Order: sequence, then C-alpha cells, then structure tokens
Amino acid sequence: MVQQSADRNRPKLSEKGLLTPDNCVVTQIDLQPQMLFGVSNFDRQSIINSNLVLAKAARVFDIPVVLSTVETKSFSGNLWPQIQAVFPNQAPIERSSMNSWDDKNFVAAIQKTGRKKIVLSGLWTETCVALPTIQAIHDGYEVYVAEDCCGDVSQLAHDNAMKRVVQAGAKPVTALSVMLEWQRDWAARDTYDAVMDIVKNHLGAYGMGVEYAYTMVHGAPATKFPEYVVPAAAAAHK
Repeated sequence: MVQQSADRNRPKLSEKGLLTPDNCVVTQIDLQPQMLFGVSNFDRQSIINSNLVLAKAARVFDIPVVLSTVETKSFSGNLWPQIQAVFPNQAPIERSSMNSWDDKNFVAAIQKTGRKKIVLSGLWTETCVALPTIQAIHDGYEVYVAEDCCGDVSQLAHDNAMKRVVQAGAKPVTALSVMLEWQRDWAARDTYDAVMDIVKNHLGAYGMGVEYAYTMVHGAPATKFPEYVVPAAAAAHK
C-alpha cells in the first residue's frame, strides 16, 4: 500500500524546517472521478496535472506514498488512471470514512513510514483534506497541504478549509514548490533530468522556457517526446 523505492546515492539535504526526500511521506486522497466532478473552484484539468507533478516527483525522489480511495464501487469510482499509472503496482487503501484519519489502515500506513512530515493532497478540501490534516497535526505530525492539488465544491468551501488547516498549523504549498524543495540544488544530477522531464511535461510556460533555453541559448538538441500512436480502436473507426 506504500510506494517506496530503494534510496539512491544522493547527498543528504539540510533540514532546518524544510522538506527533504528523507523526512516526509506523500499521501494522495480520493483522487476519483466523482470527487473531481464536484469541484468548481479550480480548473479540473489543472488539478489532475498538479497531482501528477506531485506523484511523479515522489517517484523521482523515492519518497513513500500512501494512496487512498473512498467508496470506490458505490459512489466515487476508481483512482484516476493517470495516478495509477505512476504507481502501477500499488493498491489504494479503500475506506468508507470521509476522514482518512478515522481509518486504522490509513493511519498505520503513514506510521509505518516512520516519517513525521506529511505532504497531502486530495478532494475535497473541506472534508477529505481538512479533517485528516487537523487530526494528524493533533497527533504530532507536520502537514503540508499541496493546495493546487486540492479542490472543493465552491471557492468559499476551499478557502474556508485552507484557513482552517493553516490555523491548525498546516503549511500551504504547491506541487512545484515541493518538488523544488526536494531537488534544492541543480548540481544534484541524479534527479535533475527527471525533474526537468516533469517540468517539460506538466509545467506549462516554465517547461517551454526550459526547452527554449536548452535549444536556443545553449544549442542543445530539441527534446524528443515519445511519438504519439493512435490507439488501435480509434484508428479502426476512422
């Protein structure tokens, strides 16, 4: 249930209150179709994209990840296939509770990592994000809410939830800020190329700027993305 790869031979980053690949766990909660349908405060595609940045960065930096879903069969649907593709061998922890901190299997998975900093994303902000965040803080964890990875039924609901978790002691972050905090040093070549791949694929103008600098300023060859192949079923119905 927890994704974690073998540690790489990378230099240890100073902590001093910051996130490092060695001191945190990522959890992504209720990234399911029905939950996304109800979101109206952020662009839904942007939420998918931001969660992919966070998920892929966790893979790059070998950070343990806890995935969880709620009422998959009866209401919410399966974990987004885009996220499942990042963690193909990991089954989400299924719950009936809106608050994942009420689920003993979820809490046990977090505890098993031995880490006291949680980077958390999920839908919706006012329930599936706020409730476990507040209780995890109560139980002695530091929680970093990746706000651009979250969403709610209205702007008011999302804003109120973020105020509530910040007042409880949570730190608001974004997927990009977390990834850069893990990278910290562009001389860390072990993860540099993978981070740049995420930037080019998911971070819009930033990614275009990197590509421009590589090719037009430094004379590097253009990035080669995998060739698009039309799915067989679609091609057959042309």
